[in-house]
Amino acid sequence: MQISVETTSGLERRMTIGLPAANIDAEVETRLGNAARGVRIDGFRPGKVPMSVVRQRFGAGIRQEVIGDVMRNSFVEAITKEELKPAGVPSVEPTKNVKGQDFEFTATFEVYPEIELAGFDGFKFKKYESEVADVDVDKMLESLQEQRATYKSVKRKSKKNDQVTIDFVGRVDGEEFAGGKAEGQKVVLGSNQMIPGFEKGIIGMKAGEEQTIEVKFPDDYQAEDLKGKDAQFDIKVIEVGAPELPEVDEEFIKSFQSSASDLEGFKSDIKGNMEREARQALTGMLKNEIIEKLLEVNKVDAPSALVSEEIGRLQQQAVQQYGGNAQMDPSSLPAELFKDQAERRVKVGLVMNEVISKYELKAEDEAVDKYLTEMASVYQEPQTVIDYYRNNPQQLSQVQAVVVEEAVINKILSESKVTEKTVGYDEALKLSRA
Repeated sequence: MQISVETTSGLERRMTIGLPAANIDAEVETRLGNAARGVRIDGFRPGKVPMSVVRQRFGAGIRQEVIGDVMRNSFVEAITKEELKPAGVPSVEPTKNVKGQDFEFTATFEVYPEIELAGFDGFKFKKYESEVADVDVDKMLESLQEQRATYKSVKRKSKKNDQVTIDFVGRVDGEEFAGGKAEGQKVVLGSNQMIPGFEKGIIGMKAGEEQTIEVKFPDDYQAEDLKGKDAQFDIKVIEVGAPELPEVDEEFIKSFQSSASDLEGFKSDIKGNMEREARQALTGMLKNEIIEKLLEVNKVDAPSALVSEEIGRLQQQAVQQYGGNAQMDPSSLPAELFKDQAERRVKVGLVMNEVISKYELKAEDEAVDKYLTEMASVYQEPQTVIDYYRNNPQQLSQVQAVVVEEAVINKILSESKVTEKTVGYDEALKLSRA
């Protein structure tokens, strides 16, 4: 077998493979002989069909079958010999295919980039820890009560946290616009349910009052024809409702799937959930910073074949996540929408895998147990959840992948300069959003 490899551009390689004619022709004759023993053709007894007839009837198809097998097997042998790592499926094309002459074909493919991993000793990170105070728990409890609030009609001016029932008509440049009109719309003032300025303009109005307010649509508003436009809304208040918070009794506690039996136990549950939320938010923020730094110091090209595969996965996720039509073809979504995200994912995967390989990182059983225990702690029957993952290899492999990723992050942190700072719950969430 003769092999030559050329770099066509970037990561793309074109491999030319030549094989002696005898290799092809001998295999074709062998398969024709096998076919002759079992083929049935009218006018001939089984196994007595002349080879000339078999060759005429089946020769072209069998040769094509042999060529497909030979190209596939030869390609695998060639990339092994040349120590190449193809990224994606090659494009294969015969260039010399004549019986009795040496066979030749080309395989065009991309290879994985070679990554010279940069050291981590120059990395600097700030690691935040969160502290949930009693006042944070009290605020969260009040927020939970507000979620279950009922509203009692009152004969006073509206104020923040009231629920108002309104009719309204919106206009831009004096003309009504689509979606700018409603009757009997319920709005909780201060919930930011409406565009900026709308709810504020209603504060102070009583049932039966009418007035026109002026607001401006945000520059990033979803409707293209309304972005940044000044608008006027004619508003009539039908009813003002004052919030009445429910008692924190056993029924209220159980409605949040809590196993607590009293207020103190419920607060303990709330605090645990808040600590978990803040910890996950800050961990995610730090992880993103580490990944960005990895990509910054390890410039890597993303093979287009891998990017295409990732785009396909993102298209599939988009259809599932946003409740698209069950019959919708994910590939009908514009690939360009997902290209940047797909490229980044591929680059992150390549660099992370290099770290895993270089430092021989793996999902240690202890780390997997810890991850499953924490994940399952939010469920009423944690052990059932743990057993589910333990008994489902596919689900468990996903957990192991996350644990290995955490091992990468911990390895980088262990060799970086890290300063630590403790912040409150609200600041933790604010930092992670930023």
